[in-house]
Amino acid sequence: MQEVAAKYPGRVTFVSENFGGSKLADRYGVKGYPAVFVDDVLVAVPRDFGYFGEVEGTGRYAPWRNADNQAKFKADLIRMIDLILAGKKDVVTQEHAGTSASIHEITALPNFKLTDLAGHPLTRDQLSGRVVLVEFWATWCPPCRSTLQWLGQLQHQYGDKLAIVALAVESPEDQIRSTVNSFSPDLHWAIADAPLAAAFGDITSVPTMFLFDPTGKTAQVLYGAPPDLHTQAEKTLATLLK
Repeated sequence: MQEVAAKYPGRVTFVSENFGGSKLADRYGVKGYPAVFVDDVLVAVPRDFGYFGEVEGTGRYAPWRNADNQAKFKADLIRMIDLILAGKKDVVTQEHAGTSASIHEITALPNFKLTDLAGHPLTRDQLSGRVVLVEFWATWCPPCRSTLQWLGQLQHQYGDKLAIVALAVESPEDQIRSTVNSFSPDLHWAIADAPLAAAFGDITSVPTMFLFDPTGKTAQVLYGAPPDLHTQAEKTLATLLK
């Protein structure tokens, strides 16, 4: 994107906004990254790049590491910019009217069966009757670390009333295990594969946090790491656990 913007000196400016802190993202209901805007037109969403949780090759530019797909994205972006600079913003808007960055929001804790990092089986039925917090994280995600530390404090505070499942994605297993050693062993630590991420509605960003009531019904979903992430979750947990 920066290379494309550089082709238009003085006419196009490249702007990078933090996930969870973009007014444009809020307007369009963007809940994952990357999302690409030209002016205020949303032209590409995570699904286009085939991010985690998607079937490989389903996005317009997936798999992204393919040089041909990157060239296609650049060509499409140049065409969109040229149209807008020519006063034909309506053409770009019409072409992308159906673009949506929202992922499918699940209504209940999915049925799952996996093995945690300690080698023990972990299923939805084992968590039945308790408030459940599921956190998707990655070793390369700096904001995830503060949240994982906080989750350990929550587990200590609420004990058996709360089940916390921390699912690592897109990270080497050795790095996952090394990272986990720095945090509370009382959490349910496991690795999520693509089918499991898809069961949660397709995970297009980390951290993503799900809160479920004791019946398994979805109480709240929190995307990214806004400054009040922990405060929002604590308010919901206080209601669910009182």
